[in-house]
Amino acid sequence: MALKLSGTAYITGAGSGIGRFTALAFARHGVTKLALVDLKQEGLEETQKLLKASYPEIETLLLQVDVADEVSVQGSIKRAVDEFKRIDIGLNCAGIAGPHIPTHEMPLDKWQEMIQINQTGVFLCQKHLIAQMLQQESLGVREGRGTIINASSMFGVFSSPAFLGITPYVASKHAVMGLTKADARVYAPMGIRINAICPGWVDTPMISKGIENGALNPEFQRTPVGRPAKPEEISDALVFLASPMASYMHGVGLNVNGGYSL
Repeated sequence: MALKLSGTAYITGAGSGIGRFTALAFARHGVTKLALVDLKQEGLEETQKLLKASYPEIETLLLQVDVADEVSVQGSIKRAVDEFKRIDIGLNCAGIAGPHIPTHEMPLDKWQEMIQINQTGVFLCQKHLIAQMLQQESLGVREGRGTIINASSMFGVFSSPAFLGITPYVASKHAVMGLTKADARVYAPMGIRINAICPGWVDTPMISKGIENGALNPEFQRTPVGRPAKPEEISDALVFLASPMASYMHGVGLNVNGGYSL
């Protein structure tokens, strides 16, 4: 079977970073309709511009959404379905890095912000994507009614280095894995595949400061390949997870971390 996608994708966090690169990768591999979701309109417009430059035939829908707001999420999925009739791939990629503060000094509002976006935001998107996919006709044993991929992290599988002080981030990404595994078991018999991707260090704006000032050099040295990932290396793995080639994968947290966890 060829590594080819089709249909409609709904991508949160599409205005920058991995979400943007994955939108381009999905288009390159055959997705013809893209609902691009982000809190920042200017980021969405830049992603749309890049898509149109390389893939002028692609249909795009820009949706400015707060993933921590259920009305906003539900409304955006309805708009995507009104426009494109169904959603075949849902990628929940919106998230924040949060503050570097040890737990005993962590303000409650900072903890709650992280959980609202990285954990509750994924839950809300998954909830309403599942509700939509259950209404869709199955396209067969390999494609099913749709597939959902959640962006976790290698720190959603094990803990982060102590010096980083990112406990809320680690907790939220572990929660994403729990949500992914539990719902994968529930909805697999109904033709919906749910998995997660667990990237390592990726050269995106989220860690650009740590790259520039050298603070993350010890982490790159710990990684066998000796460098952070290029965003394309993560988006290519996401293409595989979204494709029928991964049709027997359910509840997986796919580690793409350059060997960091070995």
